[in-house]
Amino acid sequence: MKNKKRILAFWLAFSMAFSLAGCGVENSENEKSKHWEKLKAENAESSDTEGITGNTNSTVSDTTSDDNGKADSDNSWEKASTTAYGKYPELVTYTLGQLNGANNSNLPEGNTYEDNAYTRYLKEILNVQNQSIYMEREDRYNDYVNVLVNDHTLPDVLVVCDRETLYNLVENDLIEDLTEVYANCTSPRIKAMYNSYGSQLLGAGTFDGKLMALPEAVIDHGPCLLWLRKDWMEQLGLEEPESFEEAMDIIQAFQENRMGAEEGEEPVGLVCDTNLVSVTSQNYSVEPVFEKFYAYPRRWIKDENGEIVYGSLTKETKSALAYLRELYKRGILDQNFALRAQNNLRDLVVEGKCGAFFGLWWTPNNPLMDEIENDPEADWEPYYLTADYQEKNNVYTSFSDNKYVVVRKGYEHPEIIMKIVSVLFDYSRFEDKENADEINSYFGLNVDPTARPLVINVDYNEAIYNVTKDIRRVIAGTQKESNLSALEKSYYSACIKYLSGEDVTAEDWAAYKSRISAVGVLVDGNYKPLQRQYLEESDGEVPNILASLEKNAFIQLIMGEQLMDYFDTFVQEWYAQGRQELTEKIREENS
Repeated sequence: MKNKKRILAFWLAFSMAFSLAGCGVENSENEKSKHWEKLKAENAESSDTEGITGNTNSTVSDTTSDDNGKADSDNSWEKASTTAYGKYPELVTYTLGQLNGANNSNLPEGNTYEDNAYTRYLKEILNVQNQSIYMEREDRYNDYVNVLVNDHTLPDVLVVCDRETLYNLVENDLIEDLTEVYANCTSPRIKAMYNSYGSQLLGAGTFDGKLMALPEAVIDHGPCLLWLRKDWMEQLGLEEPESFEEAMDIIQAFQENRMGAEEGEEPVGLVCDTNLVSVTSQNYSVEPVFEKFYAYPRRWIKDENGEIVYGSLTKETKSALAYLRELYKRGILDQNFALRAQNNLRDLVVEGKCGAFFGLWWTPNNPLMDEIENDPEADWEPYYLTADYQEKNNVYTSFSDNKYVVVRKGYEHPEIIMKIVSVLFDYSRFEDKENADEINSYFGLNVDPTARPLVINVDYNEAIYNVTKDIRRVIAGTQKESNLSALEKSYYSACIKYLSGEDVTAEDWAAYKSRISAVGVLVDGNYKPLQRQYLEESDGEVPNILASLEKNAFIQLIMGEQLMDYFDTFVQEWYAQGRQELTEKIREENS
């Protein structure tokens, strides 16, 4: 309850700040639409060669002119530091901890993390430039950030991917208070995007009434879909599945016909991550199997008696594990799933060894596009098989795996992250009709979000579904293309090219399969994003020793190494290790 009051007080303070101080950008939509020309005119004489500490060596013969020039410069700096789109009069550089993606984030040839459409556009609009002094790939990024935090060697701007690290940064006073710069330098539309999630999203980055970190706006990605090799189904004369059981029969047919297996190899079934589920619903989980039984392992839920319990300990989870055990026995579930590493799962897909896995709507972008480039004859289709088992409103969510942008304590321009977010996710997409073509072309080219200086996404809560609905209306002729946003136009162009069948690229295929096929089955299946319930105070994190106990128990049950009655033993062991106290604590905090 204490946290609810803190979040409410924070939100009321922010609301008053916005209404009294304004948002720092032009209030008139007409003026804002002319902003590009205005920016160019106002900053025609700006220098971008020396950086924020550089000296200009021009001589001034008139003292009055010198004073006026100083006043103009001071005004330019003030405007830049207190508005969303004001351009700095000199180049502002910032060091950055960069999470880099596979294949150079699919950037066009010759582009780098410091020189690409995003960085060039930000330099043109704001006169800012990143220096990616720390770079690490995704699977090692968190460990690397922890080293930087422990050594107190932070870059100016950093994306943090777990709350434990965020707590550490706040407790050690290593990061800037962003409350004022959010109020002054964030555009109205970006604020509306955050508002669409309710107060608790910004509250997740708030400590003692101060906004210390800007959270990623976690767009609802929907449930995992079952992705099947459609070309294999056609080769075997199989009809598309209309139920969960029919889909499992198709995977069994893939196995029996050794699809994707060369001589001497064992065919691969439904590939599966050893974690089984992820709180962020990543690819290769078997989350839909649990959803089929209304089971939610690794999450806190309210049971039929209204009590908060840990979802891994319920009878529904036991039933789902028994079903997975049967799939394993039938050879449908990959017989070597317990031995697979995450990168090995991706390799199985890209190399054409696998014909079935669960993944989110964006799966065509990664990893399927790489397989299509290797084998243009391959084709995948998504199936929404849990439409009748949509998540109930008794499941709690936490922000434990969210991303947060922080600014090093003492950095001169903490407002820079708010300006970058406003330009990338508002101005370039909705306002700049003339000069944002290159940056918006990245959507259709499937450039990975890790190419952005800030590896987060900010959009409205239901943006994914609304984009698909708009593109569908234009394809159907019931809406004008001119009404699409820049992001929507980019995807629309790729989808039209795919439908034309002429010079279709893997990127065009991925755009259509993700935005039209995948999101389309969710829209047609009447999927509705839930209003999330968030845990108060704690994030409900389970200690690693219990997470390992759970993982090992579940794998043994699925593989038949333990009788199903062992599930009850696992529950007893879980509580015996002091976790009854954790349960009581969470119940008290959320009463």
